[in-house]
Amino acid sequence: MRRLTYPARIERRNGGCAETRLLDAMSAIVDRPAGRRPQGSADPLARLAQADMARVDALIHERMTSEVPVIPQLADHLVSAGGKRLRPLVAIAGGRILGGGGDGCLKLAAAVEFIHTATLLHDDVVDGSRLRRGKVAAHLIWGGASSVLVGDFLFARAFELMVDTGSMAALRILARASSVIAEGEVLQLTRAHDLNLDQDTYLEIIGAKTAELFAAAAEAGGISAGARPEQAAALRAYGMNLGLAFQLADDVLDYGGESGALGKNAGDDFREGKATLPLLLAIARSGPREAAFWERAVGRLEQTEADFRRAREIVIGVGALEATLDRAAEYAEAAKAALAGLSGGEWKAALETLADFSVSRTA
Repeated sequence: MRRLTYPARIERRNGGCAETRLLDAMSAIVDRPAGRRPQGSADPLARLAQADMARVDALIHERMTSEVPVIPQLADHLVSAGGKRLRPLVAIAGGRILGGGGDGCLKLAAAVEFIHTATLLHDDVVDGSRLRRGKVAAHLIWGGASSVLVGDFLFARAFELMVDTGSMAALRILARASSVIAEGEVLQLTRAHDLNLDQDTYLEIIGAKTAELFAAAAEAGGISAGARPEQAAALRAYGMNLGLAFQLADDVLDYGGESGALGKNAGDDFREGKATLPLLLAIARSGPREAAFWERAVGRLEQTEADFRRAREIVIGVGALEATLDRAAEYAEAAKAALAGLSGGEWKAALETLADFSVSRTA
């Protein structure tokens, strides 16, 4: 990684002046002025896949139905909140970029969204999250037990959709992804509050819990279109690097974003004691005074209302957010490079733009 120029340390003062400086510093990092990094957009891919996504959404709502009323009610609470739908979009693109014209990738896209939704329901119970996609978390309305069980129902529906495609290879890919995601979540849980977590283990965690589903979506989509082994490998590499870039940017937004735009509470990772890359970099670059703060607030989770603001000041002041975004940008470039051997015209260009968006997004 190239040498970075870090922003000046932000002084901690009382009053509006210090708050203004903090907000300005966050804006400079998260909004990323034009020319510093490619801005990217999800819009080109969304436009190309508009008709396909309409059919995917219809499949999702069709397969959410149940004679047990709480199941569609709880599932729709999260599904209807929207979200970026990036994972099913990537599954569709994985098929279309290779010229596939059937509906196999659409069923896989719906399955991928069910897997993702199920993991969100489970995660919110484990983390005690209060907001998801701008709505009250489902477990706070229906209870943790119902949320977990509806998540299990969605996993089952996902596997039904995979079987419907008739592709054993696609079923194998997404089944493995489901187990890897669970392993990543458990690994993260066992290393919570760990101030000595190394970056390699952190990347292993996010590779499993986030990037694996992007990788499986792209690869399975390609398989539905008859991808050759080297094409499937290229799509998987694209998805894995895209997912890593996406999660690193998400970790930055937890410290530099705003709750209204994020659809969840900013600072949740800090309050839950999750050792994300911005935190790990800040700890490595902090002095003895800050080390005691990190040990109390993250290591022992003894936090006050003012602690997140102080954590954010330190993370920004030592350049941890900027460094994390630089790492994310490297993964985005690797994602684009993985597509070099594929044709695909507009679909390929849209996936490249999506890779840039994974870093430049503000929500």
